[in-house]
Amino acid sequence: MRNSQRRVADFLEEAELYTHPAYRLLDLTAEVGELAADATKSTAYGDEPEALSVKRDELGDALFALLALAEELDVDAEAALEESLTKYESRIEDDGTPGSGE
Repeated sequence: MRNSQRRVADFLEEAELYTHPAYRLLDLTAEVGELAADATKSTAYGDEPEALSVKRDELGDALFALLALAEELDVDAEAALEESLTKYESRIEDDGTPGSGE
């Protein structure tokens, strides 16, 4: 993930695309919304979950937006992922489920 975040950071710098993290978060939300729209359409509003289809480039757009947000916030995305995995593993060990129970 560090290499991916570094590639995104390099691209942002080369293209002079740095912006406020609030805009990055809005972009991420829009990209995830496009994934949700693909899912909604391909599954007939959830009636046919086995028919799920999302476009790889849309998934890539969401990943780019997430890594760009991490970069704008000066967050190591790989470290954040490791923290989350540790949290989920701990929950599974404690409660048998990865959910927070909230």
